[in-house]
Amino acid sequence: MNIHENKITETPSKQWLDLIDQLGDQLAANGIAHDQADTFVADNYRLLKEHGYLTAMIPKALGGAGVSYADMCAILVKIAQYCPSTALALSMHQHLIAANIWKYTHKGTGEEFLKEVVDKNLVLVSTGARDWLDSNGTMKKTDNGYLVSAKKQFSSQSAIGDLLVTSIPYNDPEEGWQVFHFMVPMKSEGIQLLDDWQTLGMRGTGSQTVVLNNVFISENSIVMKRAKGEFPLFWNVVLTVALPLIMAPYIGIVEKAMRITLEKSRAKQSRSLHTTFLLGEFYNSLTLAQVVHKDMIRIANNLDFQAEEKIGVEILARKTLVANACQETLNKAMETVGGQSFYRILELERLFRDVQAVGFHTLPIKQQQHFTGEFLLK
Repeated sequence: MNIHENKITETPSKQWLDLIDQLGDQLAANGIAHDQADTFVADNYRLLKEHGYLTAMIPKALGGAGVSYADMCAILVKIAQYCPSTALALSMHQHLIAANIWKYTHKGTGEEFLKEVVDKNLVLVSTGARDWLDSNGTMKKTDNGYLVSAKKQFSSQSAIGDLLVTSIPYNDPEEGWQVFHFMVPMKSEGIQLLDDWQTLGMRGTGSQTVVLNNVFISENSIVMKRAKGEFPLFWNVVLTVALPLIMAPYIGIVEKAMRITLEKSRAKQSRSLHTTFLLGEFYNSLTLAQVVHKDMIRIANNLDFQAEEKIGVEILARKTLVANACQETLNKAMETVGGQSFYRILELERLFRDVQAVGFHTLPIKQQQHFTGEFLLK
């Protein structure tokens, strides 16, 4: 079967969301099984690939479905209500797609790459969050390229990834320390996956460590060079397109937690004043997360924005607010439901574990506050 036969084409966003509901029971059952087994949500990815979700945001002119950036955020929220790991893994792929769509729209580059993603239904793996400004690893100059070695942790969906989007520092004899950004096929000689993704939550994301051991990178594969440790202007684009997508699964988590908590609270024969106060606190935290996340999506403006330093600062601050609110919301859900929430049979336990990952995304709170403070003092 052609991998694109079942995908939705040229349809309103509601149909993309409705299809997730139709696939929901299967997504949820698969997600639970993979969570228990510490394995990647491969079954769910097969479903999403068959229906065109991996390429949905790519413009129609390049073979995609032209789903808007805001709609993709809504899709991720919806998927997370069935399987958070699937949604988070997909958000990592989608933020690389979004960055390349921005470059295609604003710089006229990346057309062939986006077409290739559509034609081959590629899965993109990013190491950018862990690399940040300094990156890690070694590069040795060789004929027509470099030999690179590194360990890249938190490489979501690396279990079935096709292309690794990463970076390595290089001490150029003339330019000094730089960071080179490149893409390399995951099946390249010298690339190995460690079986080390045994975690508290988000167990199905397949975020194993990728090890590169003298992997050859041609000179033509280098897509960007920048000074090591310096904040490049394009990072404002990456942050602005990435973080609303990455926070979307966590919004889905807290919305699902709200439904479970209300169901359990309504089922109680008697309601105490204590319970209603907790529900009020719960709702306030949930609302804060939703409202600030919507503002992140507003800033991204369906990828119609300029790469200004202020926009990156604004997105990072809102990411921290959303992350804190999501964690607070799950804390209140557990407290409201009480001892039942501690049992695995009730999905709150898994949602609580999964939401703990939200604070580790770029940038963790103290790093974000330091970054923002430095910007304010300029």
